[in-house]
Amino acid sequence: MLGILYSFRRCPYAMRARLALAYCVEPEQFELREVVLKDKPQAMLDISPKATVPVLQLTDDRVLEESLDIMQFALSKTPDLSQTLYPNHLQDDINELIEFNDGPFKWALDRYKYADRYEESEAFYREQGEAFLTQLNARLEHSSFLMGGEVTLADLAIFPFVRQFAHVNKTWFEASPYTHLQTWLVDWLDSPSFIRIMKKYTQWAVENEPVYFP
Repeated sequence: MLGILYSFRRCPYAMRARLALAYCVEPEQFELREVVLKDKPQAMLDISPKATVPVLQLTDDRVLEESLDIMQFALSKTPDLSQTLYPNHLQDDINELIEFNDGPFKWALDRYKYADRYEESEAFYREQGEAFLTQLNARLEHSSFLMGGEVTLADLAIFPFVRQFAHVNKTWFEASPYTHLQTWLVDWLDSPSFIRIMKKYTQWAVENEPVYFP
């Protein structure tokens, strides 16, 4: 076993960490501890006071508290596959796309989801997010994945956030002009990898039998 993963099923950051681990790591290498955000376990808080998921506690006592660090750790376990998921000649492009996702797009997404908490309208924040949707849709016009014909770290890292954006108003998204992005999203939602990482688990407690992942 390689360690313990604290996760929350619906968190997009936790989703992308689980996706990378599922892609890159042999089965059942981690104990998966499902967290309820309103009732975070003390065992997680003791190793990660910032109290956000995902958190990966490795058997060598390292603690990875950021989803992208966990994804990079996953890549390190499969050097051959890492050249497909994170090829040298695409790394700058992948990093730039993920940075925009985690910055301006996530800013718009949070406000789009909870527009009643902010000054502007839902439509305003949706429009801010559409700048990224437009870019992604253009990338997918002539290829199945964001960087071309193969899955890369960009797809794994960005898909959970596009999923969340689409779910705010599914009727609007399905009627939007982002047809290539819609197809890409449906393909990911139907993929065995996503179905595998979205299995439901009960809240972890010390007395529970261990659950192993992936």
